[in-house]
Parts: sequence; C-alpha cells; structure tokens
Amino acid sequence: MLSLSLLLIILLALISFVAARRRAVAITPDNGRSLHSRPSYHGTYCLLWVLIAGIGAFIVLDIAMTGHLQSSVFDAIESLTPGMSQIERELIFSDARKIVDGGIVSTTDEIRLQVSEIYASKSSLRQWVVAIGAIAAASAALVLTFRQINIAFRARNRAERILRGVLWCSAAIAILTTFGIVLSLMGETLNFFLVQIDGHWQSFFFGTTWSPLSGVHTGEMDHTKVGSIPLFAGTLMITVIAMLVAVPIGLMAAVYLSDFASPNVRSWAKPLIEILAGVPTVVYGFFAAITVAPFIRDVGQGVGLDVSAQSALAAGIVMGIMIIPFISSLSDDVINAVPQSLRDGSYGLGATKAETMRNVILPAALPGIASAVLLGISRAVGETMIVVMAAGQGANLTWNPLEEVTTVTVQIVMLILGDTDASTAAGPAYTLGFVLFFITLILNIIALRIVRRYREMYD
Repeated sequence: MLSLSLLLIILLALISFVAARRRAVAITPDNGRSLHSRPSYHGTYCLLWVLIAGIGAFIVLDIAMTGHLQSSVFDAIESLTPGMSQIERELIFSDARKIVDGGIVSTTDEIRLQVSEIYASKSSLRQWVVAIGAIAAASAALVLTFRQINIAFRARNRAERILRGVLWCSAAIAILTTFGIVLSLMGETLNFFLVQIDGHWQSFFFGTTWSPLSGVHTGEMDHTKVGSIPLFAGTLMITVIAMLVAVPIGLMAAVYLSDFASPNVRSWAKPLIEILAGVPTVVYGFFAAITVAPFIRDVGQGVGLDVSAQSALAAGIVMGIMIIPFISSLSDDVINAVPQSLRDGSYGLGATKAETMRNVILPAALPGIASAVLLGISRAVGETMIVVMAAGQGANLTWNPLEEVTTVTVQIVMLILGDTDASTAAGPAYTLGFVLFFITLILNIIALRIVRRYREMYD
C-alpha cells in the first residue's frame, strides 16, 4: 500500500510536469515565446511542489501514525496484562508484530494472538491514512501550482529557489545525521554506565573479561565482565596485520602502474586490481576460513607451532588483500595528479626515475596517500564478516596472531542479533560503537594534521 502510494505520487508529479508545460504553451498566442520563463520551468515548478508536498506529507503522516500505532498497541497490552514489566510488554509487542509479518516466534499464546489482531487492524489503518493523506497533499499541490501559471509568472526563479533549498536541506541532513548518530549513541552509553553497570566505568575501559550478558538472567549485569580491552586489542591486531599487507603492496602497485608500467600493462593491470574491490566480503570470509586459515595451521604445525583453526593472522592477511585495491587505486590517482613539471624538473637535474619517485613525487602525494591509508584503516576496523569466519568470536586477550580473537564490530553484531532482549543488549553494543566512533574520530584528526603538515601548493 505505502509503496503503491509513493509510485502514485511520482506518477502524479510526472503528469503535473507535462500538464503544466502544455498549459504554459497554451496560454500564449505565440507558442510560449512571450512567457517570462520557458514552459519546461513551469513544468519543473509544478513537479517539485507535487513531490515535496506528497513525500513530505507521507513522511510526517507515517511518523505520526507509527507513534499512534505503537502507543495504542502498548495501551492494549497494558490492559490485557496489568502488572507486567516493560521488558515483557516489549517482547509481546515484538512477537505480535512478527506474527502479523509472518515471522517466526518462540511463543504464541492467547495474549500475543489478541495483540497481533490489534496490531494488524491499527497497521492497516496507518497505511490507509498515510497513503490517502500523501496523495491528497500531492493533488492539492498540483491544483494550486497549476493555477499559478500565467505569462508573467517567474517559474524559473521559483524552481531554482526550490532546488537551492533542496540542496541546502541535503547538506543539512548530512550534518544532522552525524549529530543524530552521536546523540543516539550517547544516550544508550550513559544508560549503560549509569544504570546497567551502576557507574563502574573502570570495569569497561580497563577490564579484561568480556561476557556482558552472562548474568542478565538474574536481572543485573555483572560489571566485572564488561571489560572491552580484549575486543579493542583484537581489533588493533587484525587492523595492523591487514595494513602491513595492504599498504606496502598497494602503494608499490600504485607506484609501478603510475610511472613504471607501460600503457598496455596499465590498461589491463589496473582494472584487474580494482576487481578485488567489488568482491563481496563474505567471499573473502570463505576464502580465509577454507583456504588461508588451514594453510597457516598446516604450516605452523609443520614447524612445531600451536596454531588455532581460527586465527587473527588469517583474518588480517585476507582483510589486507581486500584493502589493497582501495589503497592502490587512490594512491595511483594521487600520484598521477602530481604535475608533470615536477617530474621534468627532476629529470633535468639528472635524477633517475626511482630517485624522482622517492624524493619528489611521493612527498608531493603524501597527503593523498595518507588519506588512502586512513580509508583502508577505517575499512579494516569496520569489517565483520571476515573476522567472524576466520578469526572467531572468542574475546581472548592475547598478542599472539596465531590464536583466536574477536573485534568490536563482531561483538556489536552478536549483541544486537542475539537472543537477549534488545533493550538489555543495546547498552554494551551502543557503548562499543560510541568508543569506536571516537577512535575513528581521533584517526581522522591525526590524518588531517598529517595532510596539513605535508600539503604543498602547486601552480
């Protein structure tokens, strides 16, 4: 229903464009030449207002009706189950929604069936109200803008003003999204520190045992088992291994392709390297778990080392292979952007191609290379699938790359998708995300300082 209403709004916007354009031509005796704005601007003006009114009404009504639906269903749950805790009511609401959506639930008692019927009726009402309201708003915008069409109407100025407003809103959304992410993480993080672990923040930042949900069945979270050091140590170890693989290989590949390879070699080598960037991470995970990890284990056992079936070394190596095209492609573009005059001046002073690359081109391209390395680090820190399949899920505090470790992102996924209630698991998960956000922010600040220090301006 809702998808169909959006399609109808888009169709109505296209109809308004054609109708307004024809109307603008029809009201003039000289085939539109005496209009202040061209007929296409009249059509664009009507199209923009129809889209803004229709989609805006759709979003506002959807938010309002979703809140009304949830409050109505929770009121019904409270009347059916007086004295029940908030967590149990949330579980009933979640199960009732799954029943309506055709999902699998662990329990289907009489209360859940009654709540599911209430949810289904309220959900149907919500869809009808949102669809009818959005289409009505779009139709009203079509009628009002269609009546504004006349010879002196400044449709071009109005349309350009609307487009500038849309661009400004797009930029504002990007900024507000960042603030929204920070505020949402901050709220759950404060709840975790102040309520769930009762202010024992030292246990999280300096603890070495990670099992936050082990005592949740008792109604309290054991603050001695929320130590995040093993998670960040595992993340750091796998990231370092990945960058030790990706940075030298990617940078040397970029240097070779930019200044040393012939045009024929570059024409096929660069696309082949960039193909690696399009391979799904689950494929890398299978490659790490089925090929690389057994190979490392067999080699380690051959020389008398005790190697785990899942190790940080296997995950780091494969992750580094995955990051190679990011660093190689970006570094290659940065190196090629260095002015040819610098190369010619170095060659004129008698420097070889290798000396020119080492002493002139690489220092000039250092800010861009630093940005490429930062992108690779961010990619490694945020990777989940390869770690799950190749490094394991055990929160072990070790610096041995041949043992099983886990990362922050893997634990966030396990907490959110586990069997524990979301309101309980959200605390440690959001706290890990909040700390990881600040770590990446610090990395960005360091990279910006490097770029500002070594940036050089060219004519």
